[in-house]
Amino acid sequence: MLNQNNMIENNKIKVVGISGSLRKDSFNTGLLQAAVALAPAEIELEISEIGQLPLFNQDFEINLPAAVQEFKNKIKAADAVLFVGPEYNYSISGVLKNAIDWGSRPYGDNSFKGKLAAIMGGSTGNIATARMQYHLRQILVALDMHPLNRPEVMVGAIQEKFDIEGNLIDDYTKNKISEMLSALVIWSKRLKI
Repeated sequence: MLNQNNMIENNKIKVVGISGSLRKDSFNTGLLQAAVALAPAEIELEISEIGQLPLFNQDFEINLPAAVQEFKNKIKAADAVLFVGPEYNYSISGVLKNAIDWGSRPYGDNSFKGKLAAIMGGSTGNIATARMQYHLRQILVALDMHPLNRPEVMVGAIQEKFDIEGNLIDDYTKNKISEMLSALVIWSKRLKI
């Protein structure tokens, strides 16, 4: 269910950003940080760290670990989720899949259900996370999310888009991120958050 109360209270769409990379100097986490800086006034974007989540184990669904419960609460309080990540073996990273599994479990307590979703990612290669993003879209069907279709933000040769301090310096990429976030605002209005 879309979080109509949040939108009414502060006229902002609350977005949780998740990076599927735990690497300290991750370019994908850099994309997510750039999205925070580029977010339009209608979006409140908060990054949720997933590195502290334990490996998914159904035995712990009855008494969820504290880090899992905190993560689930953040997702439930949000209107949308921005997934950002690398492509590993033609798919999403293991840490992102782990976070998705925790967020959607136990059965009947899917924190992602009904949320808006946006996806972006980058890689050093030319395919630029296309396969990861399309695979993630399949998973979003199971999560019952509402993904934004366009624009797609797939950043190739990502290592050339950041300066030595880790700041996104590529104007084209910045513009695509801004376009995606603006489209997310329009998408939320179409779905009447």
